[in-house]
Amino acid sequence: MAVPTFVDRVTLHVSAGRGGHGVASVHREKFKPLGGPDGGNGGPGGSVILRVDPSVTTLIDYHHSPRRRAENGGHGAGDFRNGAHGSDLVLPVPDGTVVSIRGGEVLADMVGAGTELIIAQGGRGGLGNAALASSKRKAPGFALLGEPGEEVEIALELKVVADIGLVGFPSAGKSSLIAAISRARPKIADYPFTTLVPNLGVVRAGDTIFTVADVPGLIEGASEGRGLGHEFLRHVERCAALVHVIDTASIEPGRNPVDDLDVIENELSRYGGLEGRPRLVAMNKIDVPDGRDLADITIEELRARGLRVFPVSAASGEGLKELTFAMAEIVAATRAAQPAVEAERIVLRPRSVDGGDDFTITSTPDGWRVRGSKPERWVRQTDFSNDEAVGFLGDRLNRLGVETRLAKMGAQEGDAVIIGAEDNSVVFDFRPGIDAGAEMLGRRGEDQRFEESRPAAGRRREIDELMPERGENETRADVARRLDAERNSSGIGPMSYEIGSQDDPDWAEKDPGE
Repeated sequence: MAVPTFVDRVTLHVSAGRGGHGVASVHREKFKPLGGPDGGNGGPGGSVILRVDPSVTTLIDYHHSPRRRAENGGHGAGDFRNGAHGSDLVLPVPDGTVVSIRGGEVLADMVGAGTELIIAQGGRGGLGNAALASSKRKAPGFALLGEPGEEVEIALELKVVADIGLVGFPSAGKSSLIAAISRARPKIADYPFTTLVPNLGVVRAGDTIFTVADVPGLIEGASEGRGLGHEFLRHVERCAALVHVIDTASIEPGRNPVDDLDVIENELSRYGGLEGRPRLVAMNKIDVPDGRDLADITIEELRARGLRVFPVSAASGEGLKELTFAMAEIVAATRAAQPAVEAERIVLRPRSVDGGDDFTITSTPDGWRVRGSKPERWVRQTDFSNDEAVGFLGDRLNRLGVETRLAKMGAQEGDAVIIGAEDNSVVFDFRPGIDAGAEMLGRRGEDQRFEESRPAAGRRREIDELMPERGENETRADVARRLDAERNSSGIGPMSYEIGSQDDPDWAEKDPGE
């Protein structure tokens, strides 16, 4: 099996590094058995970055190794030690690489040395219990997990960045011409389709230095897949001008320079996007007697079309100086009209799944589906083997308003609540009694709200619902007393609790993890 040396299209699967997990740790030293939480945070995972490297001219490395992964972040440790940052993975690509995703959507057109594209963002590191501690949750028995890094499958397509593109029939002398005006040494032979990949050459004409690319020979029907040219026409899309290389010494019957030009122009027109490019015509092989005669006969007809025509010989060098200076004139004018291309750093920011709000809730046959960047991120960070961590997740979702919105939409206790996309979601049973409240004292890693109902939680919700309807000078305590009076008049006595205790419905906790 032949091993390709030039690859201009690849499919690449990249994975960013996962964020390290936070750690739940309690400081211990002599005479201080419980010195407080000291768990460090996990380090963020490495990102995958594409960077334009002028020394890279092909995508062959990704043809052989189509899967790339960045480094994971380190886990946190005790004594407030944070995990190490995962190293970014930088993938060099040629100048002129177009990055797209499945379906054809173009993400970036990478032009200019040093241009970068963060194609996959590393996952966030999880917070340790030291960062999660608060005035009410002084010694959390849990930590947050690190988030997985982004995974994406992308298509890389190389469009050679050249100033001048040479187009023409097979064996018209394009390779010979580029070898004569530059130091490029493409394969040259006397049979069609000698050139199998585009060739680049650097040309100097006066003070102007520019690049020239020759495209494998075009034939009639190339835009529909005939021959090789249709595979490489993309490489002339960036060219400032096109040069038709016409064979004036062809021995094929029925061929003449005017018809050859019309056929190639028809294929370029059907390919599209090249109509406004300046054209030059190089009538090659005039060193052959019949070739010079044919050039003399047809040159005026081509010039009558408004084309600049140059009789040249790649073998003897005749006419090449005039041709290269004409190329340089067009290149200089194009460069002067365009702003300088500066290297830029592109970061992909995925569109919000919730349309810009904190979250959305929709009713589905499977249950109530909650979508939103915050709820989905919090679920990914939760260790579901730790009841205290699950309780913390419930507190966060309740403070965000998820439970209130579900109740208003008609959710009943026991209904399924699905958080996340269909292919990666977590299902909960709707339990409105388990919601935000003071830290439940007990063993580390446990949450008593999963074992018993707390009446203070329901009362707190009732007070919250009455707050928008309170009087002008009425405080939350006044609303609570009015509620107690209503409960008393109906035969239900007021609740008793210690102010500031875990049953105090007026208590509110600041969430350090948001």
